[in-house]
Amino acid sequence: MDAERTEIGTLGEFGLIDHLTKNNDTRQAGTILSIGDDAAVIDQFGKQSVISSDMLVEGIHFDLMYTPLKHLGYKSVVVNLSDICAMNATPTHITLNIGISNRFSVEALEEFYEGVYAACEQYNVDLVGGDTVSSQKGFIISVTAIGEVTPNKFVTRKGAGKGDLLCVSGDLGAAYLGLQLLEREKKIFLENSGIQPDLDNRAYVVGRLLKPEARVDIVEWLAEQDIMPTSMMDVSDGLSSEILHLCKQSKLGCVLHEDKIPFHDETREVAYKFDIDPTACALSGGEDYELLFTVKQEDYDKLRISEKISVIGYMTEESEGAQLITRNGNKHKLIAQGWTAFGQ
Repeated sequence: MDAERTEIGTLGEFGLIDHLTKNNDTRQAGTILSIGDDAAVIDQFGKQSVISSDMLVEGIHFDLMYTPLKHLGYKSVVVNLSDICAMNATPTHITLNIGISNRFSVEALEEFYEGVYAACEQYNVDLVGGDTVSSQKGFIISVTAIGEVTPNKFVTRKGAGKGDLLCVSGDLGAAYLGLQLLEREKKIFLENSGIQPDLDNRAYVVGRLLKPEARVDIVEWLAEQDIMPTSMMDVSDGLSSEILHLCKQSKLGCVLHEDKIPFHDETREVAYKFDIDPTACALSGGEDYELLFTVKQEDYDKLRISEKISVIGYMTEESEGAQLITRNGNKHKLIAQGWTAFGQ
């Protein structure tokens, strides 16, 4: 029996918004006025506000053949919260705009919003507004995230100094391999719809693509240890391109040690099965949403007690450029081959 399907047109725009947001909870003391008026009202209690906005477009950023709508809702929020974390700030609020065609039912949108609300609950964030519009065919998602930071404690991409340690949270390369796995299974399915996906024992790499997490915990840990990063950004387009951003903005070079790049065991295993170098996945893969940052050398003793953070290199004079030292000691120029928004 087919699942019940409610056409969006039966509710109308405002009816749809009311329906999708009727269970929207507020968690932040600073949320004075939420959804339902011309604008939201937020009191940040003397903190500075950090604001970031991002779009996800069907067919470019996600494929609904293998992306469950609930996961898509969750990820749409998380990738924006990651940008707030990359400023050394704590996310507090989001707005959500979606463009949808009539191929989506009300039930499908309820599933998407389930993921949105799950992320809001996980990160103690309030959904305080947005818009819903018609789209001719694809699903378009735009999220604006708002965070708070103690005055002048935000961290940009351009504060690193010569000799600063280059650090990254978590592990890298898994999301790229999750994408390769899902694309392979999609191709097999399109050629023979009777063959079921073979994703056994690949929960980690697939999960890193479909359900990433924002590293609020790293921001909190750094504050607890009284470590103030000198520069920071999140790893969304691949480690090499992000490192080059930090170098360019800080007018420095760097040395990156290949043997210090952190990998999950499953990442290595899947990479070898695909005959791909795990390092290439980390350098060029993207969508890891880990934090890449620099700290002063005197913070090393505090840093090394954390299993969540790896020191992968250090910053040098700009004239030395960005260098990768391979496992066997060879030196190569670090180049960006990551995902580009308008590449051919």
